Amino acid sequence: MRNRSRLTLATASAAVVALALVGCGASGDASADGGGAAEIPEEISWMAILHTPTTPDADGPIQTALEETTGAEIDFQWVPAASADEKINAALASDSLADITSLTNITNTSVRQALKSGQFWDVEPYLDDYPNLSKIDDQTLASARVDGHLYGVPFQKPIARYGVIVRQDWLDNLGLEVPHTIEELGEVAVAFATQDPDGNGKDDTTGFLDRLESFKLGFKSLAGYFGAGNNFVVEDDEVIPTFQTDEFKQAMEWYRGLYEQGAVNGEFVTMQKQNQIDAIAQGKGGIVVTGLFEPKGYMNLAVSSDPNTPMSWALINDITYEDVPRRILSDTNGGFGGWLAMSKSQVETEDELRGMLAFIDKLLDEEAFTLMTNGIEDEHYTVDADGVVTIADQPKWEQEVQPYSSSRPSDNVVTFKSSTPYVDEGNEKIEENTEFAVVDPTLPLSSDAFDQSWSTIQQAANDAYNKYMVGQLEMAGYEDAIEKLEGQGLSTIIEELSASYAENN
Repeated sequence: MRNRSRLTLATASAAVVALALVGCGASGDASADGGGAAEIPEEISWMAILHTPTTPDADGPIQTALEETTGAEIDFQWVPAASADEKINAALASDSLADITSLTNITNTSVRQALKSGQFWDVEPYLDDYPNLSKIDDQTLASARVDGHLYGVPFQKPIARYGVIVRQDWLDNLGLEVPHTIEELGEVAVAFATQDPDGNGKDDTTGFLDRLESFKLGFKSLAGYFGAGNNFVVEDDEVIPTFQTDEFKQAMEWYRGLYEQGAVNGEFVTMQKQNQIDAIAQGKGGIVVTGLFEPKGYMNLAVSSDPNTPMSWALINDITYEDVPRRILSDTNGGFGGWLAMSKSQVETEDELRGMLAFIDKLLDEEAFTLMTNGIEDEHYTVDADGVVTIADQPKWEQEVQPYSSSRPSDNVVTFKSSTPYVDEGNEKIEENTEFAVVDPTLPLSSDAFDQSWSTIQQAANDAYNKYMVGQLEMAGYEDAIEKLEGQGLSTIIEELSASYAENN
């Protein structure tokens, strides 16, 4: 462990936003129903995932302040996201883990096998002992369990971030209202493709701008409005994939009808995400099914190329279809983004486990959350009289703060007011989504066949969807392609998931 001078607590406290703290005090004590108190250890190792090009300085201001506010010297063992599976798998196999290990790929077969093998502590019996951990959403806990056990503190995410965003200026140009039903949305898509919404006199616009992940993201969310499930549904105690259901196929027929009218971009089955973003910023399409946090990025790109861009967006989170109740598919596994797992070989005793949980609980206080989100006030960001947070030095923030943001145990501690257009509105609509969220019922279930072959089966179903959409298959051909998958492992997956569902319920 490195040796270095550290900020005093007074200095660190003055460096962060003056917000009311939630939860336990600086000592990290956690009293429990008979569980006693737990002190945060002086030193903690943490294998964390790095989503930025460069590793933050261990002596930098954020880590120094985090260590002051938690009382622990933190040895971050950064794992680049691009090689995370490989490195995590190797660490699991050799049992060379840190005290805390971020396990963020929840479908990784090696991870799930390690969890079920007893390599990590089941933390659920201890959560009620901590002021912040005890408040984790029930749906998030349910999604994070494996065979009925919680083998780590779940990373907490907003439960459902998706919606439909539509070019408001194009609606205004054509005299159209903001759509709130599937029928209205289809009419707008066709109008955007056929009525010159940007007024340039050219036939160069479409309605939906989709991309190659349509089957797993954009279209999947649209199918949810029709009543389709989230990856899987339970019918008569049998767990079946959504792509086999009538609701999903009904949505496919609707979407292909729009595609045939030019109201969906023709090249979507091969379009990469960055190409989609560029096309949106260039005004080639007016409807995107995506995260309600995305319009800020589209606006930034559009403004960078044309400061006088007329672009504006309507953010919609209440699309409905006929008599199907309002709903939205969770895009975050029910608000669950992986586990902060404690290895039994590194954290050997129950007392040591309680200390690790006290540390994670402390990271859920507003002070630590602010450090990992915004940085240090007047150094990385400013706050005006209305509480609006503005990043003061973007490159400095990206270098010193951003690497820590993806390691926050929760994204939901506090929502900061933003000076960027659409951010506050997007946050509000994401919060409204919570009560209408539909979650994948198989998240806590187990199936060896799923672990071994689901990705292959899902890709085959994706290919059949693409072929149907572009007219290479009719619905009967799509159904034949899906039926063939039953003999390639899908039937076994259904049997095992159904058995696991019966056991867990």
